[in-house]
This record gives sequence, C-alpha cells and structure tokens, in this order.
Amino acid sequence: MNQFFKNVPFVKYEGSHSTNPFAFKHYDANKVLMGKTMAEHLRMAACYWHNFCWQGSDVFGGNTFDRVWHRPMDEMAAAKMKTDAAFEFFTKLGISYYSFHDVDVSPEGNTIKEYIRNFSEMVDVLEAKQEETGMKLLWGTANAFSNARYMSGAASNPNPEVFAYAATQVFHAMNATKRLKGENYVLWGGREGYETLLNTDLKRERAQLGRFMQMVVEHKYKIGFEGTLLIEPKPAEPTKHQYDYDTATVYGFLKEFGLENEIKVNIEANHATLAGHSFHHEIATACSLGILGSVDANQGDAQLGWDTDQFPSSVEEYTLVTYEILKSGGFKTGGYMFDTKLRRQSTDLEDMFHAHIGAMDTLALSLERAVKMIEDDQLAMLIEQRYAQWNQPLGQDILTGKHSLQDLAQYAANNDINPQPVSGRQELLENMVNGYIYR
Repeated sequence: MNQFFKNVPFVKYEGSHSTNPFAFKHYDANKVLMGKTMAEHLRMAACYWHNFCWQGSDVFGGNTFDRVWHRPMDEMAAAKMKTDAAFEFFTKLGISYYSFHDVDVSPEGNTIKEYIRNFSEMVDVLEAKQEETGMKLLWGTANAFSNARYMSGAASNPNPEVFAYAATQVFHAMNATKRLKGENYVLWGGREGYETLLNTDLKRERAQLGRFMQMVVEHKYKIGFEGTLLIEPKPAEPTKHQYDYDTATVYGFLKEFGLENEIKVNIEANHATLAGHSFHHEIATACSLGILGSVDANQGDAQLGWDTDQFPSSVEEYTLVTYEILKSGGFKTGGYMFDTKLRRQSTDLEDMFHAHIGAMDTLALSLERAVKMIEDDQLAMLIEQRYAQWNQPLGQDILTGKHSLQDLAQYAANNDINPQPVSGRQELLENMVNGYIYR
C-alpha cells in the first residue's frame, strides 16, 4: 500500500519533542484517559469528499490540485483508483474511521438505473477495502444537493418526483451504510430551505421534510440498522434560509413530527458560527436536549462570512467542546469527523497529511485538557453552588408544580423576600479554564 503517497511513512506518535512533520506530537492512540484510550474517546474520521473529490476550485477560480485519480479516464476506473488512494491515505494516517456521500465513491451516471448499478459495484469495493485494512465507517450519507435537480431542495422540492429521486438515493445509501457496518447515517439537507418567500409555501415544505424523515426512520427499523440517525444543522449557504438552522430549530422540528427520540444531531463547528452561535453553545445545547450524536470537527475564518471548512487548530475552542461531550458521557456511536479541506494553495499530496496530523494533535491536546477539567471538577462545583437554592424547598416546590403564580406572589409578599445580586464570577471562571488549557 504505497502507490499514491510514496514519500509519506506511516504516521506514528513520537511525543511533543519530535520534529518529524509526519509524526503525532500529542495524539497517542493507546494512551488511557478516564478508562478509555484516546482513540476510543475521539473516534476520529477523515472525509472522502474534500480529500478525494474536491479539486481545489472555488467560485472565483478553477482547480488547483493535480491528483492522478482526477485525470481523464473511465468513470468507474477513476472511482476505483480514488478508493485505492483513499484507503492508502487512511491507513498511513492511522485514523480509525472514514465517512462518505454516495456520489463521492461512485459515478452518479446519466440515469437512476446507472446510479444504482454503479453504487452497488462500488459498495462491493468499499467492503473489500474495509476488510483488507480494518478501516471502519463512522457514517454514510446521500448527496441530495449537488445535482441541478435539487436546486429547489430535495425533500422540500415542489416536484414529488425529485422527492422520490432523493428517497431512492437515501434508500441505497442507508442500505450501503448498514452493509458496511456504519455506526451512523447522516441527513444533511444542503438545499432544504428557500431563496425567496415569494415562491415558497413554508408549511407545505416543512410537512414534506417531516414525512421524508419519518420514512427514513421507518426504513431504519425495516432493515435493522442499529446505528444512529443524524441531522446536521446549518443556517444558510447555499440557500438563504435553511429549515435546519441550528440545534434548537432541529429539536423543534423533531418534536413537531414525533422524531425527538429517533434522530440526533451532527454538529459542525463552522455551521455553528454561521448561525451566530459559538461551537461551544451548539454542543452544550445538544447535550442539554439529549440529542448530541456526532461532530464535524472544523473551524471557520473569523474574517470570512462563509463555510471555509478549515482544519481545527484551536485547543481553547475544542477543550470546552470536549469538556461538554465528556460531561454528557462521551460519544456513543458518533465521533469527531474532519469535514475539512486544504487551502487551495496547499497543493502537495503531503499537505493532506500535515493538515490531518495537526488537527488530530489539536483534538488530543483538547481531550487531555478536558479530562483535567472533569477530574478536578472545579467548574461543575461552582455551577452547582450557583444554582444550589433550587435544591431547597422553595425551588423544588416551584419545579414540581406545588405553587401557582398567585401562590408564589403570596409567598413573596408574606416572607418579604429581598433577593440580592450574586456575582457570576465570569472572569474567575475564564482564568480557571485558561489554567487548564495553558499550564
């Protein structure tokens, strides 16, 4: 397995003093923290699409990457070559999982029958590659957004035949994910939204989207898929407004259609910031609602207003996120999936390794810092103290419904209550967190 990345050795852990650019400085897969190895805690995955499908173009410029698997050849031959390159990369990198869209790994073809035939053949190839390498599938999904037929949405499209085409893709992608022992299935509604309200029936489109998700749940049970179904929130881009705006919006949608116990969320860092939230906020919200499933680990650029999908480099940001995940019990079937792409100027094949090595080291450092925060328990203790009065009789009586609004007003007057402000000690807490991150 040394056909495409001949200049790159198998990446190993060498420690923080190593100067080897092809070595992990902090990610020691077998290091045990809180009873689990780093690999078990982080469950990191590399994506198929940005690494092996994207050619370095953007809306203002053409391709900058010259990859051998992108050169002119028979489409199925190219797909198989791309798979060879992908699994060589995954294996040399030493990552545990990968993720894909259906048309990442298989030519879409000119007809729906060609799509089905091509995808079926490539699932055979993926299965053989997984058996050969031991690589695991974190999640699969269907690309129901790139083709022109989806310009007005997939499930939310005005044309039911487009809905049916998307259902066909999801049907086959779910079946493939089950066969490949995928641990999750993601539903990313890349164009499930609107550009203008002048031609949009919001109620109708939400109903269509709700029925689509119900069908997905029904199919999960029909085929015996034991993984987790995930919706990935995103506020906008490419549409003006998407129905899965953020975690709280998705939860309201799930409640409306009776799916709150069937589907969880796959949070992407860059999508959180596009929604005007912090990544930390979106993770904490998902944890509080009991719907955190998995995470797309990336980051945006604070000076750019779109989804730049950069590799994560902020230990500060990911320490707080990992802290929330650990507090909620850690990942179950999900993990950290690098939905990330190189900068267009990073044209060398070796840059793919440098980017992932840095990102994996960032998550490893963040995990170590978050574990210290959990073990010391100072933040949790201070939060518990702040809300301690809710554990007293008055607080418990309010929460259990023993007081009406009139009763509570009478209690306040009878006891002449005069609550005084108590410091939130934000700066102290920020200093504490910095102490864990930078010591």
